[in-house]
Order: sequence, then C-alpha cells, then structure tokens
Amino acid sequence: MAPLFGWTPGWQELVIVAVIGLLLFGRRLPELGRSLGKGIVEFKKGLKGMEDEIDGSASAPAQDTQRPPQRITSAAPKFDESPNPSAPPKI
Repeated sequence: MAPLFGWTPGWQELVIVAVIGLLLFGRRLPELGRSLGKGIVEFKKGLKGMEDEIDGSASAPAQDTQRPPQRITSAAPKFDESPNPSAPPKI
C-alpha cells in the first residue's frame, strides 16, 4: 500500500501528537468524555423507544379507526312547507 501524500506518521509522531493534544485539552477531557457518554446514552434511549414503538405497532391487531359518518342536526327552527307551492304561507 502506497503512503498517503508521500508520508505516513509512525508511532513516534503519533505519540508526540497525543502528548500535545493532552497538554492543550487535558483539563477538558473528562468534561468531554462525560458529555459524549450522555449523548450516547440518550441516543440509545431514542433507538430503544423507536424499536418499542415499531414492535408495538407490528404486534398490535389492526383496528378500524374510521367511525361511521355522524348526523349533524342544525339548531335552526324548522318551517312547515305547504304541499301546494302556489298557496299562501301560513302565519
């Protein structure tokens, strides 16, 4: 396998980079690890919730959620219609 860009770091270079990283970010590493751990836990909880939801919907029997149409009654008063349209209205 040919080296990438003509140079690949050896173990000595990697150790030097790690030491410089520790010196620069050493105090923040525990905080970073804690937040990373919390993020992973939250991600796993989210996945577990999604799996439970999918399993629950797959194992539940299919139910007909549609209801028959409901009759809507109006609150307006009903008027008597005369059988003969040419007859005068009743008062």
